[in-house]
Formats: sequence, structure tokens, C-alpha cells
Amino acid sequence: MTAAVPPLPAERVPRHVAVIMDGNGRWAKDRLRPRAFGHHAGVRSARRVVRAASDAGVEVLTMFAFSQENWHRPEEEVSLLMRLFVQTLRREIKSLMKNRVRWRFIGEHSAFPPELQALMRETEAMSKDNDGLTLLIAVGYGGQWDIAQAASRAVAEGLTPSAEAIEARLVTAGLPPVDLMIRTGGELRISNFLLWQLSYAELYFCETLWPDFGSEEFLQALRWFAGRQRRFGRVPEAA
Repeated sequence: MTAAVPPLPAERVPRHVAVIMDGNGRWAKDRLRPRAFGHHAGVRSARRVVRAASDAGVEVLTMFAFSQENWHRPEEEVSLLMRLFVQTLRREIKSLMKNRVRWRFIGEHSAFPPELQALMRETEAMSKDNDGLTLLIAVGYGGQWDIAQAASRAVAEGLTPSAEAIEARLVTAGLPPVDLMIRTGGELRISNFLLWQLSYAELYFCETLWPDFGSEEFLQALRWFAGRQRRFGRVPEAA
């Protein structure tokens, strides 16, 4: 059963939540199973979190599915992840279309299998007019790459790569900045994820391995966020 959405005031619900889904491999190892077992379990957890974010009124959810550094993993695991992406997209698209989810894929995709590239384009086109949760899947993504490509585009257009010019050319241009970043699995780093967009995000780290992270854990992170005092460099408000 899906946990009830906490009674948070609308203004305390983060508009944009980003998630580093960490711990699939360790979760599988703890169960004496191959890493593939953990990745499949991780897909089920992602499904629960997407539903919880939508129900809670989050506008944008960005999930870090495959970093540029992940290309250095064993070839067998990379191939598995590519197949899993294809299978997941084919299986989930109807359900998410029904719930008015708008899909976007951010990152450098030229090295991906042609079938996956075509499926990503098809999914984006099918869902572009949906008015529910905007779901960004970061695949082949790196925060340094994102800033560099934005600066390069600005220069190519004859502009000075100012902060404004770069921000307008990031892959998340037009979307609200990240309010809350969640990382599961106990690691305390952001791993080259949305470096620009996380400038004033609240960072929530938890020990839970990703396959064990579900709707209640997500809502707990939202409750934690609701209790934060966000100052954006200003002095605290008087008590």
C-alpha cells in the first residue's frame, strides 16, 4: 500500500527533486545475488518514487540513472543496463502516459545503442504534451559536461559565457532549480550530478540502499525538507 502523502503546505513541497539512486550492487551482494538482481530491484523502487513524487505535488523529478563515469564499469554490466533501460521504457510508457507524466532524457547519448536512442526520442515525443510530473532521466550525464556544453554553445552563438548565458543552455534550461537532492546508500557526495543546478539545494543523505527506498522513505525526505530554513545566502529571519 502506498503511504499517505504528508500534510505539507504546498509552499513547503519542493518543486524540483533530484535523486542519486545508489546501492543496487551492494543490496544484491548482501543477498548473495548478482548485481543484475539489484538493478532489477532498483527499477521497482524507481517506479514507487515516481508515483510518490507525483502524488505529493512535486513538479520535476530528476533521477540519475547512468553517469558518464559508468561507462568504465565492466562491459557485461553496461550491456545489462542498456537492455534494462529499453525494457523499462517499453514496459512503463503506457502507465506513465496514463498518469500524464512528461519524460525527458538528459545527457550525452551518442554512444548509446541506436534502439535506445530511438526509444528515448519516441518517448519524449509521445509525452511532450502531458501536464503532470516532469520526469528527467539523467543518462550519459555529467555535471561538468553539462556546464561545458552550455558554455561552448554560448561561445558558438557569439555570446560571452556569462552565468546567465550558461544557465539558459544547460540541459535543464527552463525548469526550476533543484530544491532537494536525495542520495541513498550512505555515500556523502554528489558524484558530478547537476553541479550547477544544485547550487542552493538542500542535500539529504540516507543509509537506505536504493532497492529498499520506497514511497515512505521519499515522503520522509520531503518532511525533512519542509523543516529546513532556506536562506539562499541571506541572514536568517528573526525569530
